[in-house]
Amino acid sequence: MNELSFQSHAPGYWAGANISPEDWNSAKWQLKNRVQSLEDIEQHLTLSEEERAGILLTGTKLATAVTPHFFNLIHPTDPNCPIRRQVIPRIEETYTDPSEMEDPCGEDSHMPVPGLVHRYPDRVLFLVTDRCASYCRYCTRSRVVSGVSEKKLETQWDQAIEYLKKTPQVRDVLLSGGDPLLFSDSKLEKLLTRLREIPHIQFLRIGSRIPLFLPQRITPELCKMLHKFHPLFISIHTNHPRELTSEVRDALGRLADSGIQMGNQSVLLKGVNDSSEVQRDLVQKLLMCRVRPYYLYQADLIEGTKHLRTGINKGLEIIDSLRGHTTGYGIPQYVVDGPGGGGKIPLNPEYVLERNEERVVLRNYEGKQFIYPEPQESAIPAS
Repeated sequence: MNELSFQSHAPGYWAGANISPEDWNSAKWQLKNRVQSLEDIEQHLTLSEEERAGILLTGTKLATAVTPHFFNLIHPTDPNCPIRRQVIPRIEETYTDPSEMEDPCGEDSHMPVPGLVHRYPDRVLFLVTDRCASYCRYCTRSRVVSGVSEKKLETQWDQAIEYLKKTPQVRDVLLSGGDPLLFSDSKLEKLLTRLREIPHIQFLRIGSRIPLFLPQRITPELCKMLHKFHPLFISIHTNHPRELTSEVRDALGRLADSGIQMGNQSVLLKGVNDSSEVQRDLVQKLLMCRVRPYYLYQADLIEGTKHLRTGINKGLEIIDSLRGHTTGYGIPQYVVDGPGGGGKIPLNPEYVLERNEERVVLRNYEGKQFIYPEPQESAIPAS
């Protein structure tokens, strides 16, 4: 498959099943028919021993669920398929490395109210649901997402709104979870209305993977409703160019036509997108969908995800390979969330080779060196 082409994944691809276009294009049908059990998965995929054991043993940590739309992107026999590695459990998820944590971003320790994370001075993270259309195996919030682990997300809605009303330094609210776009139009509209009634909240953001997992949810009616709440930003999450199908492109186009600014947040994952070629195809395809690459995250130290993590040097190498070889709009900021709650820390290749009071020695994308003189104090000549 040409990764820069927009492939359609119509019902005919779904294991030969006779599914009407009306059903296939229904978000309700997609959610009702998610692939969730070992029996469901084995109808469509030839599983490796590691995958079969993972499906059997990881169900109490993070649920398995994949929409038919996204499942169609999985290679049926290749366990190293980059789409497959993101959503099909593996036995490695049962192993915990000593460096890994249940809450690697320290969110629980920054909750003044259950479900509201206030880590940065002027913005908050509002965890509004614990459910997603599909579940990523590297989920940062696997401790509370999907409803199968012992720990539960217990958001206190009224307390959260009252906290925001009484905290004037908050100007930016990010709705996340889980996935807020799983809410009905009316429920989401009520929440956005309550937030818009708080004078000091300047703009709203939604973090969502629904446009990738469930593009059928992005209806004209949803877009019309969201348009009322500008300035409104949506951060989508896609990791591989194959995820950007023609259906996804059209869904993102509907959001863009509604004036919604979109940025993409990728996670650097071993065997998924840890190559310069895949990342370049991804960012270029995102721009064709009117989405700007925003962040490339170093994978968090989540329990049971060592098999999906790369080293930071790999990420720096990829960013270095993009600079000068694709448009600047296509280069995301590479960041790591400081383990334990340090917030986002930007990571960049070394472009400053030497610096003193007189000059800065720089290198460009070709490795050539350039000298930029620092301004010097000088006496003004007498007139």
